[in-house]
Amino acid sequence: MVHSETYEIEPIAHIRTPFPEKFGIPRQSGLVAEAKGTIVFEPKYRDPDALRCIETFSHLWLIWGFSEVEQDEFSPLVRPPRLGGNEKCGVFATRSPFRPNELGLSVVKLDGVEKTKGKGTVLEVSGVDLLDKTPIYDIKPYIPYADAHPDARGGFASDPDEGVLTVDCDDALRERLGDDATAVLAALARDPRPAYHDNPERVYEMRYGARTVRFSVDDGVLTVRSAE
Repeated sequence: MVHSETYEIEPIAHIRTPFPEKFGIPRQSGLVAEAKGTIVFEPKYRDPDALRCIETFSHLWLIWGFSEVEQDEFSPLVRPPRLGGNEKCGVFATRSPFRPNELGLSVVKLDGVEKTKGKGTVLEVSGVDLLDKTPIYDIKPYIPYADAHPDARGGFASDPDEGVLTVDCDDALRERLGDDATAVLAALARDPRPAYHDNPERVYEMRYGARTVRFSVDDGVLTVRSAE
C-alpha cells in the first residue's frame, strides 16, 4: 500500500474550557493547575473501548489545533512573548501558534473519566491552556520515564516563574468570583497582558467562564478592579 505524505486529519474531540477568548489563557499547560476542562468526543469516537485503561495514567498529551489562527503564508521567524515581543526566533524554536500545520501540544492532568447522557464518556482534565471548543486531534498517555527530562535545557523559557505577579484582590471581589476565585487569581498571577504592555494606568479585561474581571498592573502588582 502506498501512503501519501499529505493527508487530512479530523478532530476526535473538542475540549470545553473556561477561556472563551485568547486573552487570559496560560502560556503553557500546567502553569495554572486550577484551570479545568472537559474533553467531549465526536460521536464516531465515543466507543468506550477507545478509552479502556486510560484511567491508569495520571497525565495525558493532547495534540490539538490553533483553530483561531489566521496567517496568509509561512514565516520562518516569530516574536516569542517571553522575549518581550521584539526579539525574533525561528518558529521551530518556539511554541508560537503561527506554524506551518498550526498544531499545538499540551500535557494535562487526568482528573476523571465520566460517563454522561448524550455525550458518551468524557475526560475531566486540569492544567489546561486551550481556548474553549479547541479541536483535539489525538490523545496519548504521558509516560514519566520517557517524557520527563529534568536535566533538559529550556532555552529562553527556562524559568516557569518569570514574570509572575502579586495579585491584590479584596475580600468582596474574591467572594464575587465564587468557586472560580482560586483559578481566576492564579491565571491573573501569570500576567495575561502582552509582554510589551507596561502602562500602569491601563485597565484590562479578562473573561473566565461566565466571569469578567478588570484589572491593572503597576510595579509587579496586579490589582483587581472589578469582577462580574
